[in-house]
Amino acid sequence: MEQETWPNEWMRAILGLCVLKSLESGPTYGYAIATTLETAGFGTVKGGTLYPLLTRLENSGWLETEWRAGEAGPGRKYFSLTTSGQQELDRRTQQWERFAMHTVNHLTGTGSQLSGRA
Repeated sequence: MEQETWPNEWMRAILGLCVLKSLESGPTYGYAIATTLETAGFGTVKGGTLYPLLTRLENSGWLETEWRAGEAGPGRKYFSLTTSGQQELDRRTQQWERFAMHTVNHLTGTGSQLSGRA
């Protein structure tokens, strides 16, 4: 099955939340984050999009970084959520749920509360 291509503005709107979510299970590096996003259906997220976002999240105090030596190659910069990053992830997740489930679904006539409509 071919992967669906989502509108760019949708991707930009939700990418920060999804990057934070990809770090919830523990520290990881940029390529692994990009792979997680691709596997989830985002398609290819280029480094020119991902790394500036990671820098903004770090500058906001939501991520911390650590350089780790590579086993067979160069070292990698690992990213992990800070306590305030986890709080921001929780806040954004709740906001997104309210926005998607209530605002967008209500306006478009989709969602479980309206699924019985003909």
